Amino acid sequence: MPDKRGATIHVTGIVQGVGFRPFIYNLAIRHVLGGWVRNSSAGVVIKIDGTQETIDAFVHAMKAELPNLARMDTFEISFEPPNQFTRFEIIESETVEGAFQPIPPDVSICVDCLNELFNPKDRRYRYPFINCTNCGPRFTIITDIPYDRRNTTMALFKMCPECGAEYQNPGDRRFHAQPVACPVCGPNVWLERKGEGKISLEGDFAIFEAQKMLRGGNILAVKGLGGFHLACDATNPATVAELRQRKLRVDKPFALMMSDMATIEKNCIVSPSDRDLIESHQRPIVLLQKRPESKIAEDVAPKQETLGVMLPYTPLHILLFNSKNQPPAALVMTSGNISEEPIATGNEEARERLSPLADAFLMHNRDIHTRCDDSVARIFNEKKFFLRRSRGYAPDTIRLPFDVPPILATGPELKNTFCLTRENYAFISHHIGDMENYETLHSFEDGITHFEKLFRICPQAIAYDLHPNYLATRYALDRADRENLPAIGIQHHHAHIAACMADNGLNGTRAVIGAAFDGTGYGKDGAIWGGEFFVADYANYERKLHLKYFPLPGGDAAIKHPARTALALLWSCGLEWDEDLAPVREMSLEERNIMHTQLEHGLNSSQTSSMGRLFDAAAALAGVRQKVNYEAQAAIEFEAALEKTESSTYEFEIHEDVVDARPVITAMLADMRRGIAVSIISARFHNGVSNMVRRVCKEIRSETGLKEIALSGGVWQNMALLGQSVRGLEEDGFEVYIHRQTPTNDGGISLGQALVGAVKIKDNKM
Repeated sequence: MPDKRGATIHVTGIVQGVGFRPFIYNLAIRHVLGGWVRNSSAGVVIKIDGTQETIDAFVHAMKAELPNLARMDTFEISFEPPNQFTRFEIIESETVEGAFQPIPPDVSICVDCLNELFNPKDRRYRYPFINCTNCGPRFTIITDIPYDRRNTTMALFKMCPECGAEYQNPGDRRFHAQPVACPVCGPNVWLERKGEGKISLEGDFAIFEAQKMLRGGNILAVKGLGGFHLACDATNPATVAELRQRKLRVDKPFALMMSDMATIEKNCIVSPSDRDLIESHQRPIVLLQKRPESKIAEDVAPKQETLGVMLPYTPLHILLFNSKNQPPAALVMTSGNISEEPIATGNEEARERLSPLADAFLMHNRDIHTRCDDSVARIFNEKKFFLRRSRGYAPDTIRLPFDVPPILATGPELKNTFCLTRENYAFISHHIGDMENYETLHSFEDGITHFEKLFRICPQAIAYDLHPNYLATRYALDRADRENLPAIGIQHHHAHIAACMADNGLNGTRAVIGAAFDGTGYGKDGAIWGGEFFVADYANYERKLHLKYFPLPGGDAAIKHPARTALALLWSCGLEWDEDLAPVREMSLEERNIMHTQLEHGLNSSQTSSMGRLFDAAAALAGVRQKVNYEAQAAIEFEAALEKTESSTYEFEIHEDVVDARPVITAMLADMRRGIAVSIISARFHNGVSNMVRRVCKEIRSETGLKEIALSGGVWQNMALLGQSVRGLEEDGFEVYIHRQTPTNDGGISLGQALVGAVKIKDNKM
């Protein structure tokens, strides 16, 4: 009989809260191995006794048969004399001082729980909080590691004997499922009507009444995994309009939740890749092409060709769509807040903040520890492309191409995320939002404190955006001064390109050509950059070319009024403000005279090279939009008007280090005066920008020999521009990198800040 030997295995990754220990237990029983498995703050530790053959078979099966939600980042095995184990067991978790463990994100209900939810014979029949190790809340209820029930908001609920038996049984899929509960011992749901201040109905009766109210045109606040949503019938134009008025959200599209794939396909065009993303266990909001015959109210996404759609992902959401009361099959499901405020998470907070918005509240008593908005993505070239990375993905780690010191990167002003690093992990936060008020700053500060505690990170340096007035920058500088930490300022667009590099696992040993296109970023010369071509690595960047500067009179006023941007661009190009132009007609003679004086004397008129502002100006000149109610609205509607079959183009001039848009604007004006359709003008403008990108990149390649290109910045969310540019650059022989794990917009910047900061520390160039 072959001799036995002992082995110790240490695994890190997503290996807690995902059924990993019962998986190991059953695997060990199958291979007749003695020993134990335990969670620790540093991962999972396994000790086994067996022959070399059985240990090898165990290890092979362990790697090949991982639970669906598990991920092994590292695997270490060492051998030792056998420990004379006579059985295999799961032992108590161990806290390791200073160690850390990646935390699993929240995931949607699994098929097994869904079947039980609608099985009248099951004790959790129609229970809104059914879950197991394969599904349910994770990140939003965790207060500390290791991921045990005592370290979650479920600690308040003592398990009944039946739930306790499942929790303790390694053969049950609810073994150590920390949120496990049932109607006897777990959280419950209820309905409160606005102004009553008391529970009106509970359980199924609350859900049935909520359905009736939604069908009747009411607006409800519904508590989800990471916060409250505001819900209403998406096919009721009057109700959608009322929600817009209450929420102070003029035109920005609302997210939708639809009952099932059949309803989604009835309203949207769905590719196989779209379907895979929609049905994934993360259940993000997915942008889909709207069908012309869709019954969704136009005011859900005004002047848009797309709808942002998700499937129900919690048992409560699913129950909201299922009953004899015929609830709407499509609900607006937008963040529970007034525009620009953080999403409400607590019940009392919701009562106070959402009472002016909601007619009733569908609440529960499972506390949310960390607010987490829905993620937003779309499919590009058959793969996921993030617009917002949050619920379902955060705080899942980004593996870095090299080890880095503990750094806090505080991110930008808009679409803020922060990033903490440790070893070769980057922990990018959930979506914080636009850092424009105290409430969001408070959420930002709370999030940083929580991440530092969860992942046992004590930053050795803080990286921040160069803009001196950003709240995130002020936080970074104040904290660095208070704690005597190095503070490393990172140029906005360098961070963009570094983020794209890190997203694609580039180690920085060679530079890339970087095209950073966005709306606003503080330049080293004090101007507002945003149409930049760099040669960059993590350590340095060289600004090779940029869009020719033009003024922004009034700063933010110009951003909110593309008409002003358009007139400033015309002025800088030496073109007249003729009365036949839409942005000229938008402004009174007095306003135009004041603005002309501003431009002539440079009063409150910062210079910009922003590609985002160029798109705004072009949209205004084409008559698409003169004022905006949300960021990039003019450019988004300009793209939506595009004629996809049009191949002709407007050409930019390129001379020395400047890309000049004057010929483009001149050609646009000529087409408009000839009565050319806006759809053709939009196509020619987009084609012109794409062709310019190809020309500039080929010019830089001829000078440097570089063949790798990183595209980053919010303008690259324009699918027409991205698609044309990627195809063209690949035809030209470039290897093109775009964001896949992080958003291309400012939501990904904190990752780039962290990597640039790490290299500057290493090179002592802070």
